[in-house]
Amino acid sequence: MGTENIHIIPTSEWLKPDAKPLIIAGPCSAESESQIMQIAESFANSGKVRLMRAGIWKPRTRPNTFEGMGAEALPWLRKAQEQFGVKWMVEVANEEHVRLALDAGIEIVWIGARTTVNPFSVQEIANALEGEDIPVFIKNPLNPDLELWIGAFERFSKAGLNKLVAVHRGFNTYQDHIFRNSPNWEIPIELKTKLPQLEIVVDPSHIAGKRNLLHQVSQKALDLAFDGLMIEVHPNPDEALSDPKQQIVLSNFDSFLNELEFRKTHFVDAVSIDKLERLRSLIDEIDYNLLENLKRRLDIVDEIGQYKADSGVTVFQLERWIQIIQDRMKYGQEQGMEESLIKEMWTLIHNASIKRQTEIVNRNLNERDIFDA
Repeated sequence: MGTENIHIIPTSEWLKPDAKPLIIAGPCSAESESQIMQIAESFANSGKVRLMRAGIWKPRTRPNTFEGMGAEALPWLRKAQEQFGVKWMVEVANEEHVRLALDAGIEIVWIGARTTVNPFSVQEIANALEGEDIPVFIKNPLNPDLELWIGAFERFSKAGLNKLVAVHRGFNTYQDHIFRNSPNWEIPIELKTKLPQLEIVVDPSHIAGKRNLLHQVSQKALDLAFDGLMIEVHPNPDEALSDPKQQIVLSNFDSFLNELEFRKTHFVDAVSIDKLERLRSLIDEIDYNLLENLKRRLDIVDEIGQYKADSGVTVFQLERWIQIIQDRMKYGQEQGMEESLIKEMWTLIHNASIKRQTEIVNRNLNERDIFDA
């Protein structure tokens, strides 16, 4: 089953009234009935939160830590839903969670990152939800694996679940980073490229991991034209039973949203559209020139590879590589370019060059073996 067979119904058709960007908020964990009622009343009064989230089953890294209130919390959500007219969504990780959530009247579920990483668990939940007309939000897997993420959408779509939304919560990496989880923005952007009809909500809480970084991540998500935010909010985060550092104080949430800049996703006036198209045409012309020059470079690389093969010289020349990277880095920096961009670009080009030259050398060796035989 390919991505072209994934049918997705946009939120505008099942979430009324439609609101963009979609704001989802609520506590990391449902901890008590009073906590849930307080948050639900606050959101109902402000009218800025479209959906409410609460974790009731919490997959934790280590045992003997708070793993959520479980099914005990479901009546709290139902009471808040009935009293304040809010819609709740909860995380489900297995068939039993699905059954209990549906029995409690939960109308939306999400699949957590620790579940998305396991195709068996995803399939179990998809099977349990088959025949239900329920929206499913799917978080990215813990590791930066786009195909694994897409596979989860394929499994739910195959089970007849079409109200699907992606949630980008960042990726666990071993790189030093100011964030709890690396954003790797290029991955959700690539997901959007492969599935243009899919809406993507960003989870700044899990990306940032710290309260003081939430605005930065949220604004970045909006600037990249993602479709919404899922933010953790708590009446008193410092006393939260899980993830206290990444939750916003409930009383500050309205001002937090007000400080974000919600930009238009498209130009609407003819003058701006015309200017944008002219600038894009210039980019297209430059890109074609880049590709033509890259092709010329690779042709020369092939000549060098053949010369090395004929001369019995090794493909990789450390001194030459050091010279190239130092020279290009220096020149690029003089042009005001980012060091990381230059290094990444030339590493890719160099790796491609090594691969092509290695293939030439191996081909020559094979031809000699055939001749000698």
